[in-house]
Amino acid sequence: MEKMNSHAAKTPAMSATIMTEVVYPNDANPMGMLQGGRIIQWMDTASAICAQTHAGRIAVTASIDNVKFKYPAKTGDIISIQAKITRAFSSSMEILVHVSSRAVLSGEINPVCEAHFVFVALDDNANPVAVPNVKPQTQEEKEHYKNALLRKNHKRP
Repeated sequence: MEKMNSHAAKTPAMSATIMTEVVYPNDANPMGMLQGGRIIQWMDTASAICAQTHAGRIAVTASIDNVKFKYPAKTGDIISIQAKITRAFSSSMEILVHVSSRAVLSGEINPVCEAHFVFVALDDNANPVAVPNVKPQTQEEKEHYKNALLRKNHKRP
């Protein structure tokens, strides 16, 4: 059974985060495609903002799971990084991050990458601290909420 905490539950929309980036040549490999490491960096930043907004405290990355690269973004593309909390546990939070690209000239939008990030909220002494629960609102959010617990239980030894 999930341990409840004393914080009021928050909806995923309350901490949803959208970042926008442009793929410059220094972000790309010699073939002009966005490097995976840069994508992960942007995803980590967006998910950190989401987690810290939800927790109201500093939160640090604990794990990155299920990274799936789907479509290569290219130099000049506009990148959208969307981070949304799926579930909170006692001191940890799972954040789902979707990345898409938009070609400037054609306007074509493609899914680039997605992953689940887990963050842990910390107190002033860098100890894990309780975070607010998540109150899913939509059917999709409820499905993500349920699946987050399955993923967490699957990771346990």
